[in-house]
Amino acid sequence: MQLGRVVGTLVASRKEPRMEGMKFLVVRVIDTDDTETGGYVIAVDVVGAGVGEVILYASGSSARQTEMTRDRPCDAVIMAIVDTWEVDGEEQFRK
Repeated sequence: MQLGRVVGTLVASRKEPRMEGMKFLVVRVIDTDDTETGGYVIAVDVVGAGVGEVILYASGSSARQTEMTRDRPCDAVIMAIVDTWEVDGEEQFRK
C-alpha cells in the first residue's frame, strides 16, 4: 500500500468491457512527509475519493482483491481515504 493525493480524473470512453462503470482517478504518489515523489498512478476508485484528497492505494495483484475489482484487469485501486497519520508519535497529516 502507498500514499497518494488525487490530482485529477481520467475518462476513457472505450475500454475493456469488465472495466465499464469504474471511476478512474489520477493519483500523485506522496511519502509520509506529505511530499510528492514525482510519480503518478491511474487508479480505480472503490471508495468515492475526490480531487485533493489523500488516499491509500494498492497496486499489482493486491489491486484485484476488492469486491469491485476482483478478476478485472486492474493494476491500482484506491481503497481508503486518509483522515490522519503519525510518524514516531508526531502527527504528519490531518484531513
